[in-house]
Amino acid sequence: MATVWITGASSGIGEACAYRYAVQGARLVLTSSSRDRLEPVAAGCREKGAAEVGVLPCDLGDPSGLEALVAAAWDAFGGIDIAFLNAGISQRTSIEDTSMEMIRKIMEIDYFAPVAIAKGLLPRMLKAGGGSIAVTTSIAGRFGFPLRCGYSSAKFALYGFFETMQAEYASKGIRVTIVCPGRVRTNISLRALDKGGKQHGEMDPGQAGGLAADKAARTIVRAIARGRREVFVGRKELIMVYIKRFFPGLCARLARKIKPV
Repeated sequence: MATVWITGASSGIGEACAYRYAVQGARLVLTSSSRDRLEPVAAGCREKGAAEVGVLPCDLGDPSGLEALVAAAWDAFGGIDIAFLNAGISQRTSIEDTSMEMIRKIMEIDYFAPVAIAKGLLPRMLKAGGGSIAVTTSIAGRFGFPLRCGYSSAKFALYGFFETMQAEYASKGIRVTIVCPGRVRTNISLRALDKGGKQHGEMDPGQAGGLAADKAARTIVRAIARGRREVFVGRKELIMVYIKRFFPGLCARLARKIKPV
């Protein structure tokens, strides 16, 4: 019986993955910034067959609480077999309209928090004989994307850290899966930061037409179970990843024409 910790579990991909693991009878530790949004997800997981469910709300933008968060998650059910570091925040502002404060906030939540959590889990998993860590990046971490300067920067950085973790610890029982979504139907655009740090508050057309979160979750959970190094989740927009790989100049020209919302 696996014990699974999911951050960003109150909606979208995190919620959908929690339900997939619940059906498998896993023990679940669920984290997001809001206990009120987590409790209904926890109840849904219990209904779907989760063996046990713990709720650990935390503001991942506050680094001072992350060490205690890792300890609490680990101790909730006596260890973590799978950690899915999925929490994140996006933006909808040009570079001119993006303050350094906003960039730092995005980096804190999208990059530094998963890195700190992974570093906290690593020695515990090594002592336990191994474990799986998955992290949500984005196709915006594969090429620059309009109105996403801070978000793309954080997602690019995740690749550097977690590919290094793959290289250093694969032989020591640590499996790392990089989850790279394209457009998945979640609330990320609603909560994205707009000018002045306010919430965007709108569902982007591209997001609304994206892959359903439950379908994304099926692919992600299977990839983690198989120890995949990387998994792409989405629809036709994922072709941009391969265009970038083989035709970088063409990718740059296409990126300039992408409707950013």
